[in-house]
Amino acid sequence: MSKRAVLLLAHGTPNTVDEVSEYLRNVVSGRAIPEHVVEEIQHRYSLIGEPRGHSPLTELTLEQGALLEAEIGERVYVGMRNWRPYIADVVKQMRADGVEEAAVICLAPHNSRTSVGLYRRAALAEAGGIRMDFLEGWADEPLLADAFAERLRVAHGRLSQKMGQPVPVIFTAHSVPLRTVQAVAVEETGGERIHWPTSNPGASPGTPDPYATEARVTAQLVADRVPEIPAWYFAFQSQGASGGPWIGPTVEETLDGLATEAVTAVVLQPIGFLCDHVEILYDVDIAFRGYAAKVRIRLERPESLNGSPLLTKALARLARQGLERLAR
Repeated sequence: MSKRAVLLLAHGTPNTVDEVSEYLRNVVSGRAIPEHVVEEIQHRYSLIGEPRGHSPLTELTLEQGALLEAEIGERVYVGMRNWRPYIADVVKQMRADGVEEAAVICLAPHNSRTSVGLYRRAALAEAGGIRMDFLEGWADEPLLADAFAERLRVAHGRLSQKMGQPVPVIFTAHSVPLRTVQAVAVEETGGERIHWPTSNPGASPGTPDPYATEARVTAQLVADRVPEIPAWYFAFQSQGASGGPWIGPTVEETLDGLATEAVTAVVLQPIGFLCDHVEILYDVDIAFRGYAAKVRIRLERPESLNGSPLLTKALARLARQGLERLAR
């Protein structure tokens, strides 16, 4: 019987403020980054975590891997795209360990060219003789929705009780540059037809990227499980500093709209993130909470999934399905 394993892929994060510059170069594939952008990100990292300047993403992801390994009884590896342990190094270790088949799950449940496509490329580039079942997206996984709903129900009930009435919810996912989720284009350049990159090798011109749609699918599934929510909204958070427009609406625009409707409290739940990191500990807990206060809205968020048993069960189901597909 072939030696089987599971490979979890995640974004990665620097361990200290001093590593932020190198980390950002990885994120933008070595392109130059304005110094003021580096300094701003360093400032954000300095405000979160214990010790100061430390994002918990890496250790939380490794913990998720350990919990999954205990759940399914198969070896689980964890690789990061932008920081250590890098995907390439982890896949090389898998080959050295004799792994022959691997179910690969990206810990970004919503498929997009700017995330899942790059993870897939990085894993397959080092696969060698390892047969891989790569899961493109899992936005509609019921146990994922159950896990988010479990966390949301607690936070929503607590804030609604404080306010004396049910409060609305804003679901969020990470924004991406607009150009990366537009339909796959074909350009005529010097007589050549050039296809923009896509995570789906079979995509044809005019095929839309599924990211924005899949993010809203998860939001709808979570909202359906918490019927006491009177209304819910969707926004994209953490728009980057690179040139060109990013998809929206933004959280700030959404809060402005709620303020005009005399909303005084809201629960914000990031459904595009599976554990705590800078986009939650700074963007939500500091930046969005501060902005909400300025427009006289109380903003709270549920606990992140992190080591959620329901998340572990979701990953276990996906891993078993991937290994079964390989066996067939």
